[in-house]
Amino acid sequence: MTEERKKSIDPAALEMLERAAGFSTMFSRADEMKPCNFGAEGSCCRACAMGPCRLATTKDGKEKRGVCGATLATVAARNFARQVAIGSAAHSDHGRNVAKTFLAAAKGEAAGYEIKDVGKLNWLAGFMEIPTEGRTVQEIAIDVGEKALAGFGKQDDTPHVFVKAAPKKRQEIWEKYNVFPRGVDREIIELLHSSHAGNDQDAEHITTHLVRACLADGWGGSMTATHLQDILFGTPKPLTAEANLGVLKEDEVNVVIHGHEPLLSEKIVDAASDPELIKYAESKGAKGINLSGVCCTANEVLMRRGVNSAGNVLQAELAIMTGVVDAMVVDVQCVFQGIESVTSKYHTKLVTTNERMRITGATHMQFEEHNAEENARAIIKMAIDNYKNRKGEIHIPQYKSPLVAGFSNEYIRYMLGGKLRASFRPLNDAIISGRIQGAAAIVGCNNPRTVHDESIMYLVKEFIKNNVLVVTTGCAAIAAGKHGYMQPEMMEQAGEGLREICEAVGIPPVLHLGSCVDNSRVLTILTEVVNEGGLGEDISDLPAIGIAPEWYSEKALTIAIYAVASGASVIFGGVGSPVKSSKEVTRLITEGYEEKFGARFDFIPDKEGIFAAAMDHIHKKRKALGIDKQQERVLFDMEMRRELSV
Repeated sequence: MTEERKKSIDPAALEMLERAAGFSTMFSRADEMKPCNFGAEGSCCRACAMGPCRLATTKDGKEKRGVCGATLATVAARNFARQVAIGSAAHSDHGRNVAKTFLAAAKGEAAGYEIKDVGKLNWLAGFMEIPTEGRTVQEIAIDVGEKALAGFGKQDDTPHVFVKAAPKKRQEIWEKYNVFPRGVDREIIELLHSSHAGNDQDAEHITTHLVRACLADGWGGSMTATHLQDILFGTPKPLTAEANLGVLKEDEVNVVIHGHEPLLSEKIVDAASDPELIKYAESKGAKGINLSGVCCTANEVLMRRGVNSAGNVLQAELAIMTGVVDAMVVDVQCVFQGIESVTSKYHTKLVTTNERMRITGATHMQFEEHNAEENARAIIKMAIDNYKNRKGEIHIPQYKSPLVAGFSNEYIRYMLGGKLRASFRPLNDAIISGRIQGAAAIVGCNNPRTVHDESIMYLVKEFIKNNVLVVTTGCAAIAAGKHGYMQPEMMEQAGEGLREICEAVGIPPVLHLGSCVDNSRVLTILTEVVNEGGLGEDISDLPAIGIAPEWYSEKALTIAIYAVASGASVIFGGVGSPVKSSKEVTRLITEGYEEKFGARFDFIPDKEGIFAAAMDHIHKKRKALGIDKQQERVLFDMEMRRELSV
């Protein structure tokens, strides 16, 4: 077994890594680059020019302080605060971009964009207390867009508009600890300001204060992105597609879209199916245009348009190495500079499209919502013209799996109750009866310092075997899709109770909820389950847990904190804790958060330990609710029915 075979459980990735000798990839660089323990564990302070200071506890138990006198707890908490501020900024800036495009479309200033889900537009307008009676779709959409955009820069002390969707008990907790998120930008800037040298130096206050910026993302920026993208591009509903490198085609022009924002990629989907451009591709010797995605842009166009996924984030370089990717079009986030070093050895055009993300050596084609269709057509034409420039050996791993994606909270509600009785009641009843023990949200990225996809898939298999429903987003979702676990047939791998529910409803035991920003859908689903009744009064009462088994990014940390602050405990695996150096800060985000928010943030390196802790958490929640004993199903005869009082 070669060294490469220890890096992934995905046969397509392994096949390409076998061919990667002499190439620098994320996998090889992870071996070459030893991580800095001080940085990894949060004990290196670079907040000013008196340092950098590396803090540690000496052998005799004495704790070093920084030049300014900062303690290890202060430094670890401050570093953590900066990480989550950046993560919140990334997702929320995505939301702002969507809001700007949405408003431009509503005003008729963004040709090619239109309101596709009028029903959700009217629902959101009602939630925002915007009148709809006797008004046109355009008038309503303009007001919704303006109010959504105002949520980023609002300066008053009132909470962000979406936080009132949280359970009432949860809102009371936020008020008690003064963490209600206000304007999104305000919370991020205030947190960064407080982390400046000579500012906040109380670890407990820092770890509580940073919650506001994270909630501003989860219940603000990310939720804004999810709602407006649904209205603009259509609320997801189940559809079929395929995933893994085998979706690439040797005899067609291959365009791979990568990143996180669907604003341009939606138009690229339209352009790739344009008969005129398909005819142009045929004139260059290709049989057609094949569009696929990587990372969360893949999830966006997968769940709404059925576009195949070529893989998750660690497969971007491997896709290029097949020799058939004529253009890789990227927007923002999780697009790594190493891609350019691979494209330079092939014919692939690497195209950046966003002012927030450029790469030295790539072609930049700035996306503008006002001429998005023109941008998209130009990109597709560039890829077609590049088709003839393919060089070297072509090798496409013949691995791909069918999947069902696109389970929005709206569709899950409909699916469970039908058009007239859409409800989460059947799910609640299944949990109360014990047929479903609980739910696990397996989310987040891949990390080349872990075995690619291994922990994700271990947990998926173990949870469904133990009657725990799995919902998933981001690169974890793509992993489940590649390995075949998003097919209804996989209900055969589930425990008896979960399988019974899947058979009755007609769903796979692993539900694709979308991209990273769509973790806000998880918040919405948890809230709806609480509101449905029978499982407590708050998210913290539910037998549910969030897990990022192979995380790498600051965005993941932000998601974890807003989930914990919302009442859902979270476990991260793989690479360890960014606050490990400080026992005090570790205590504050575990026991400390549990005391304040009813949920905790744990780091458990091994997948077996994660599963054991998660199941223990679910069982404890079931016991607290008094539903820890398996209940027998009772079939009512006619006499029993007559005795019911309705």
